Amino acid sequence: MYLVAIAWMYVVLMMSIVEALSPQGTWLGALFTFILYGLLPLGIVMYLLGTPMRRRARIALSSSGTPPDAGRHPAGEPVATERKEP
Repeated sequence: MYLVAIAWMYVVLMMSIVEALSPQGTWLGALFTFILYGLLPLGIVMYLLGTPMRRRARIALSSSGTPPDAGRHPAGEPVATERKEP
């Protein structure tokens, strides 16, 4: 998965360099080429491809069998009770 992403970024980088160095091209056009052909689509694809991994990690975390209070604090009142004067 990462090999394809690296190869795609290499192709987009070469496209941007060619556009920047072309007599009709501009640096701004090269920047937009790099962002709109490279970073944006690749970021979306990598996010979508990483969804199953994030889902497995979330399920493993929730079903690990540890209680919600893993700090071993004693259960008690959430608010301290008001003491009465003797």
